[in-house]
This record gives sequence, structure tokens and C-alpha cells, in this order.
Amino acid sequence: MREWLSWLSVEYADQIEMTLRLCGATLAGMIIGINRDIHNKPIGMRTLGLVALGSSIVILSGSVYEGLHFGQDAVSRVVQGILTGLGFLGAGAILRGKDGMEVQGLTTASTVWIAAALGVTAGLGAWFITVAGTLLTLFVLTYGTRLEVRLIRFFTGGKSPIDEESES
Repeated sequence: MREWLSWLSVEYADQIEMTLRLCGATLAGMIIGINRDIHNKPIGMRTLGLVALGSSIVILSGSVYEGLHFGQDAVSRVVQGILTGLGFLGAGAILRGKDGMEVQGLTTASTVWIAAALGVTAGLGAWFITVAGTLLTLFVLTYGTRLEVRLIRFFTGGKSPIDEESES
């Protein structure tokens, strides 16, 4: 059994590495998506998992002919294409209120971009960046609103925009 696993890991090392990168990208996107699901947002675990997976697939598909070695200019063009194309998906999550002044969905749209970026980093095998980016994204999504309210109160002398809206 041990000899068979050793042969398998040597014979298919590139395929195993690519599979791990695809799984890492999908997992990072899904973790961010779970947060969006918990907060009942329109884009959730499945969507962001697929966005990250798709980004990773695009990055890896450019490396098939060169093994796992990437040309810097080719990777740059692929990343630019991914981020441009995702603008359309993110735009679909942004809604304008009836009065035309209130905009909703910007955070959800930004999670689409983050999931794509995490997919790109996983596709490139930048594991530290993938993990750190996932953790930082979860931190911002989980504690960002509370931190924002506290900072606004601190810098405005105790009044938050929420307080001002209730007075008028």
C-alpha cells in the first residue's frame, strides 16, 4: 500500500498540487460565503465558493502547458480579466433604494471580489495569503460594523450617523 501511494504521489504530483489549490480556493470562498449566509445576504456560500473556484481554474488553466511555473505577464492578464468580469456579478448585488440616495449591497459585492482574489491566490499556491486574506475578510465582515460605529462615535464626539437619523 505504501509503495502504491508513493508511486501515486510521484506520478501525479502536479495533478495533486492543482487539486489542492482548487480545493483551497473553493474552501476560502465558501468560508466567506457562510458569513454572508448567516447575515441573510443575496450572495452566499455556494456563489462565493464557485467564484473562488472559477478564479483558481482560470489561473491554473494558464499553467497547464508550463507545469506549475507561471509567466508574470500571463498571470497579470488573467487576473485583470477575472476582476473585470466579476464587476458584472458584483454590480448585480448592488441595489439603489427608491429614493435614489440609499445604496445597499456594496459589502456583498465586495465579497465577490474578495472571493475571486482568494481564488487567484489559491490558484497561484500562495497559501499564506489565502489563509490570511480569508481570516481578515471574516474579521471585517464579523466586526466591521461594530468597529465602524465605535470609530465614528469616537471621532465625532459621541454622535453616530444612526443617532442623527433618529433625531430628524
